[in-house]
Amino acid sequence: MSRFVIFGAGGRAGRQAVAEARQRGHQVTAVVRDPSRYGGLADDGVRIAAGDVTDVADVATLAAGHDAAINAAAVYGAGTDPDAFFAGAAHALVKGLRQAGVDRLVAVGLSVLLPGPDGVRQLDAPGFPAEFRPFCLAHAAGLEVFRGEGGTLDWVYVSPAGDFDHEGERTGHYEIREHGDTAARISYADFALVLLDEAETPRHHRSHLAVT
Repeated sequence: MSRFVIFGAGGRAGRQAVAEARQRGHQVTAVVRDPSRYGGLADDGVRIAAGDVTDVADVATLAAGHDAAINAAAVYGAGTDPDAFFAGAAHALVKGLRQAGVDRLVAVGLSVLLPGPDGVRQLDAPGFPAEFRPFCLAHAAGLEVFRGEGGTLDWVYVSPAGDFDHEGERTGHYEIREHGDTAARISYADFALVLLDEAETPRHHRSHLAVT
């Protein structure tokens, strides 16, 4: 049995990561902004905690005593600043996990930052919708923090090769791809398999992993 801290545990990927961790018998600290909204996450092996993934002190305190961290936190919608959030979260995770003595981070990322078969990121391809670029570039800034400042942190940035199958069920298996594929899909439950596999037994290091 291991102990995992999961930031963004109230989102779709985060909830499935919590469920998969518990199914495997691990102890979980589920970090959310407002614990009163996520009572359904609680069971005997889950501690729900309030925390801000962009705050170094919160990350360090909540991660202490855990074997690995999973970050599924994200921001959307009006009134948020994704550029500040994703870079800020990456900075806080690098510093806070180091302070907590946690060496492994599995972070949920975006498929559009993957190179396609031609080596060009989907984000940079002709015709990519301009309205989505700021959010995607904010995600990219966070990834660059891991690449440039990760130091000894053993991180892996995991994204669907294409997109999530929002209605998909757990099949119990997944496939790793060498590049992005806009047609590829993976359910949140199967995506959680990847997150927990990489948290339990790291196989990919300091890289962007594409799964379907």
